[in-house]
Amino acid sequence: MFHGWENFFTVGASAGATLIGLLFVAISLGTGLSTPQGLDATRAFLTPTLILFGGVLFECMAVLPPWPSAWPVGIILGLCGLTGLIRQIQVILKQRKLNFHSLDWLDWTQFSLVPILGYASLIAGAAGLIAEKSFAPYAIAGAITLLLLAGIYGAWSVTLWIARNRDKI
Repeated sequence: MFHGWENFFTVGASAGATLIGLLFVAISLGTGLSTPQGLDATRAFLTPTLILFGGVLFECMAVLPPWPSAWPVGIILGLCGLTGLIRQIQVILKQRKLNFHSLDWLDWTQFSLVPILGYASLIAGAAGLIAEKSFAPYAIAGAITLLLLAGIYGAWSVTLWIARNRDKI
């Protein structure tokens, strides 16, 4: 099923875990995030980034065991994709309520569109696994890559926001 993909998913899981750790370091920069604006920003941008990295870690770890068939991992990844898609829609609605003037179309693309594409690819890959299609590992690997890249962009943006607004919050 994933023969030859072990290194990719091991690296993906390691990247997700490492980036979660670095996200905690970035948060230590913003120890004053207890103001209402800081808490709103945390809920709207930081928590979704943490969920992206945690999801990547979980999804990569889910494909690494030697499953007896593709069904269990296909169902797990499909549920992850559906849950992530629903969560991402909630995140977009929450981010739109906040008034962050510094966010341009590129920011919104990275925060909104890229994760949606990643979750859609994960769902397609999971369906492909269950149907035993050859494209499935590629769709899942593409999803992992998109979600990692969206998370990296989100972590970088949040870190910059914290650094720039440290004295304002």
